[in-house]
Amino acid sequence: MLDISSRLVAMNGTKWWAATIAATVVVAGTVTTGAVVQHKHALTHQAPYKPIEPARGITALTDKGTTNNEALRSTVGALAQDPRLAGFAGKIVDATTGEVILEKDADKPLTPASATKMLTATAALYELGPEHRITTEVIKQDDHTVVIKAAGDVWLTDERLDQLARKIKEQMPSVNTVLVDTSAWSGDKILGGWDPDDVNAGYVAPLEPIMLYGGRLGAKEGDVPRSHNPGLDVAAALAQRLGAGTKGYTDSATGEVVATTESEALEKRISQMMQHSDNVMAEAIGREIDATQPVQATLRILSEHGITIGASEVADNSGLSLHNRITPALLTQVATKAVTDPEVHSLILALPVAGGSGTLADRYAELDGRGWVRAKTGTLTGVSALVGVVPSTSGHIYSFGLISNGSEILEARAALDTIASALRDA
Repeated sequence: MLDISSRLVAMNGTKWWAATIAATVVVAGTVTTGAVVQHKHALTHQAPYKPIEPARGITALTDKGTTNNEALRSTVGALAQDPRLAGFAGKIVDATTGEVILEKDADKPLTPASATKMLTATAALYELGPEHRITTEVIKQDDHTVVIKAAGDVWLTDERLDQLARKIKEQMPSVNTVLVDTSAWSGDKILGGWDPDDVNAGYVAPLEPIMLYGGRLGAKEGDVPRSHNPGLDVAAALAQRLGAGTKGYTDSATGEVVATTESEALEKRISQMMQHSDNVMAEAIGREIDATQPVQATLRILSEHGITIGASEVADNSGLSLHNRITPALLTQVATKAVTDPEVHSLILALPVAGGSGTLADRYAELDGRGWVRAKTGTLTGVSALVGVVPSTSGHIYSFGLISNGSEILEARAALDTIASALRDA
């Protein structure tokens, strides 16, 4: 068992606060880095360990300690020259003081992979709040037909479908047809810059506003093949529970609501998305922000909260698209907001912990950042990214956005992790 405690400093007006995060996570006795399979351009990572839900609290900070940022600049500046990073750009900020520690091509847009999810999560928390939930209604179309009015919930489980079926049976004992209305989302189901093979590879599903376990086939988690008709699969699963022989799609749902099911709070769903780097969840959260223009809405909301988009060009909400180009400056601003703005503090708790959880579970085995760095990873073939925060031994909090393009995945990861760990020692 590894007990992880970190003090996260935030500035609220003229007051300083420390958020104490204590998480107990299960870590294998020996943490090793497994082989990376480079699918054409899919995210590649090991199966994550599962942390126990962290405790939360905010207490007044009486002193923040001192640190030698000049020496730190020299250290990370040298580390940023590591040839393993190939085409590297990055930015590091002392979120406690606002000082810039590293700025290397920070305004140069590069392929960020799943680091893009930081933008989606931050915009969603700003726009919707951590407690936002999705309600899915089941409509009585006639005495023997029900319509599932899909509303964006891709987190459906067997247990929730069981409950939904029981509610429907109380109102309608004889259902022979279950339809699903997926008109809540419009636009392409496979986005530009995605590889259609990624569906069978398990990295994404065609975008429909209702799914059972994110459209996975034969499993509840992990990168297993996904359904090509996830909405229809939900209709079929409910039909089986109701003893109905017919299922299908429809583009309308009017009538009496006979049953509803509600998703978990946005805060928890964001954590699931970030820990597992789940592309379906990220795209669904984007459409929870705005069902018709999720990317544009994401960038607009970030801009409204003082975040400069700059030269970044964003093509999707998950980072799977090869068309994404995001600057380290933008990623670092978002990470800094997680420290300094109480509205999005919960983003920090959603991030994987180095050597402890999610996509960082099998990294940082021999580094000082183990148990302290919290960051979102990004991985595509030739792309490695890391964006997050780390509390230093001095009590300062550093935020960072680091991207490597044209590099070998494992080599670039090791170099990025070394940079982030150096911030812990400041």
